[in-house]
Amino acid sequence: MADQELTWRGAAARWDRKLFDEVARRHWPAADRMLPRLGRAANHGVLWGGAAAAIAVLGSAGARRAALRGAASLALASAAVNTVGKWSVRRPRPLLEGVPEVRRLVTQPQTTSFPSGHSASAFAFTTGLALEAPGWGAALAPVAVSVAFSRVYTGVHYPSDVVAGAALGVAAGLVVRRLARGVGEARVVPGDERAATEAPALPDGAGLTVVVNNGSGTAADAGLGVLRARLPKAEVVECKGPELPAELAAAAARATVLGVCGGDGTVNAAATAALRAGVPLAVFPGGTLNHFALDLGLAGAEDTCRALAAGEAVRAAVGRFTPGPDPEDGRSGHFLNTFSIGAYPELLRHRLRWEPWIGGGPAALLAAWQVLRAERPVRLRLAGRPRSVWLLFAGNGTYHGTGPAPRRRDSLGEGLLDVRLVHGGGRPGPRLFAVALTGPLSRSPVHTATRLRSLRIAEIPAGTPLAYDGEYAHAPAALVLDVLPDALTVYRPR
Repeated sequence: MADQELTWRGAAARWDRKLFDEVARRHWPAADRMLPRLGRAANHGVLWGGAAAAIAVLGSAGARRAALRGAASLALASAAVNTVGKWSVRRPRPLLEGVPEVRRLVTQPQTTSFPSGHSASAFAFTTGLALEAPGWGAALAPVAVSVAFSRVYTGVHYPSDVVAGAALGVAAGLVVRRLARGVGEARVVPGDERAATEAPALPDGAGLTVVVNNGSGTAADAGLGVLRARLPKAEVVECKGPELPAELAAAAARATVLGVCGGDGTVNAAATAALRAGVPLAVFPGGTLNHFALDLGLAGAEDTCRALAAGEAVRAAVGRFTPGPDPEDGRSGHFLNTFSIGAYPELLRHRLRWEPWIGGGPAALLAAWQVLRAERPVRLRLAGRPRSVWLLFAGNGTYHGTGPAPRRRDSLGEGLLDVRLVHGGGRPGPRLFAVALTGPLSRSPVHTATRLRSLRIAEIPAGTPLAYDGEYAHAPAALVLDVLPDALTVYRPR
């Protein structure tokens, strides 16, 4: 058995060297200049860090998330190569006999040969990226292959080193995806909302009209194939953002159940249409963050389809502000998640103004810089008392976690406003940072938190922006915040 093992290893080593020598004998004039430079550019992950930064600037929110997954995959692969791979095998680097001088690196690597760290990093980043954004992954795949091949072409790795490194990189990308899914699944925990026994069961989707916002987050790949397969008689209406209010109103008027696919702002508009028409709502998460769907306990389209087929739904509370965002229609506005005045709406206002010109990532950075250098807080009257605030936050239900505007709720049926104030004074940056550190304290020198059923806000300065579920509007001179308990019937599996 030992002789057979030695024979097998010897044969593999001979084939490895034979392939290495074959590559050394081949001559590609353009590759002699390009591949060594490409390999150097990938040293210490610089090439992939640059690619991630470019995607963050030029890409969508989904592409930025994909770039982050790629970077996490690269970090995992690099850690595995440098802590286990290099030190467990300790394979010497190839002898450079036969490798043309023009290809050789000026500074030869001092670490062991197996596996190839450059190949692992290249394939880890590209795999992590491709699993989340296939288009970007396909664009970078030839670069990753070229980086891996350059390690053999320049004589610093055997072909098997490169293959092993590439396999390790792919494995790292798959592990990161599984870990991310595990975190997402842990985040999806149904609350104790009251069951809605009158919600109709739609086993084939007849009576369901789903409005899809094609401009929202990840709506294009949010599981609509699952919807069409599980509920074939459902009507699906696709539209862009400006057409959304009219399409939702028309769908709510003719449907037994109104469905919506989009992010939190789109779901907010659908909830308003469903409330006014008196019909249940079915949410197919299609945004970047999907706070409402996650707090409701929906992991994706499969959960919603299962609840619709079985007629399983709950009653959720809805936040309300009166008057609403459109002063001409005279009706209230609603928020399923949060309402705010101060730093966050200002950040949103600046980002929306600059985003069409410079992209989402740079716009967000410029907006944050503009907000953090603000000179004056918002002065208004809360419950009859004058206040100066950097941020007024109101959540539909009690939020948990640290910061002035945390993101997780245990229940959507509580029927209370979670009100938090960051007091004016000083500079906004240090104040907001201090609140993030103090966590959910009920009272501190810079922060107050309480739970209320309603709150009257008056003497709001003209032009002050407000934000609700990620949407932006100008605040009226005075408004009232309250909660409508058990107002919205929304589908969720038991």
